[in-house]
Amino acid sequence: MTKSTWTVSRVLRDRNAGLCLTAVVVSGFGTSALWLVAGVWVKDLTGSDGLAALCMLAMWAPTLAGPLLGTLADRVRRRPLLIGTSPVMALLLLTLCAVDSPHGLWLLYAVLLVYGAAGVVNDAAESALIATAVDRSLLGDFNGLRMTAGEGVKLLAPPAGAGLYAACGGAGVAVLDAVTFLLATVVYALLRVREERPAPPRGGRRERTAEGARHLRAHPLLRPLVAAGGATMLCAGLSGALLYAVVEDLGHSPAYAGVLYAVQGAGSVVVGLLSGPALRRLGARRFAAYGVAVLSVAVALRAVPHDALAWGCSAAIGAGLPAVLITTLTAVQQETPPALLGRVTATANALVFAPNVVGLAAGAALVELLDHRLLLAVLGAVLAAVAAALLQRPASAERTASRSPSDASPA
Repeated sequence: MTKSTWTVSRVLRDRNAGLCLTAVVVSGFGTSALWLVAGVWVKDLTGSDGLAALCMLAMWAPTLAGPLLGTLADRVRRRPLLIGTSPVMALLLLTLCAVDSPHGLWLLYAVLLVYGAAGVVNDAAESALIATAVDRSLLGDFNGLRMTAGEGVKLLAPPAGAGLYAACGGAGVAVLDAVTFLLATVVYALLRVREERPAPPRGGRRERTAEGARHLRAHPLLRPLVAAGGATMLCAGLSGALLYAVVEDLGHSPAYAGVLYAVQGAGSVVVGLLSGPALRRLGARRFAAYGVAVLSVAVALRAVPHDALAWGCSAAIGAGLPAVLITTLTAVQQETPPALLGRVTATANALVFAPNVVGLAAGAALVELLDHRLLLAVLGAVLAAVAAALLQRPASAERTASRSPSDASPA
């Protein structure tokens, strides 16, 4: 039996882990389909690229309020929260069936904004629920498979959403996403998990919101991982904005970027299957550092205009980038007291993923001013420095983390 097969069977043999993974796949399919179609829908209604781009902004903007929204996931039990939120989102999505002209765009943007905010809360609640429902020894394997499933969904859902849009319009995709929310509700209801009722909140709202950031800042393992994740995603955003310049340098049409994205997705699928065993063998900081190191080489070599090399770099980027993300999420789940997990997860997600948006915007501006090959070389050097920083005294930091109060907290 190969390591990847062993990882899959190890997770799927656990009933709760299999159900959690199913919920992630089902809800992710609808989200990925809507993510693509929303911009196309607005473009068709208005002809405006700028208004189409606002769809992405509406869905991403609530990430910046992650620390505040994450407190909601710590105020109630997570399973009932997910079961209750999903039908509400399904009903909200059905209101998009009324959008048939530019005059209805306000409703689309409003729904997408609420969708993004609910996604932040649900991600935090889901992460906390997984940490309770799934055996602690399976978390690395689970998060790796979650990444693999997510990448697989991203390859399948956009074409399916585009086909449904062509046949039924944007309303058809909204109905599809609503159905996936209802299916996820059923899956969450089947989970067998015992959650304690959260203790009454202490202190003011600002103090409770800041607790997640304080935990991350004080923790000897989480602090460097989250910092490395944010720096890596900033560089990934910058690199992603340069992709069309890379494709042009290769002598292909912009559509060739889709081929490179598919190859990158294949790399992510592979590393997701291997991440559980790799985390156990290498430890958190080394696994993340090796992934960032692979990413640094691949980003720098993208400056060389050669098709085979471009494919290899895309696969390596797909393999290297998820390592720090899987490691960070797993460490947050393992090293955070249950009562804080919603806030810590939402805060960590904001610190890791918000820089990606900044990087995309900065890269779009810089590619017009500087040679993309120079930018790729600089990004490769910055990522190499991030990897080197993670490798500094990893053993001592992880031993300290293993003795921290968080580790002794009841699950």
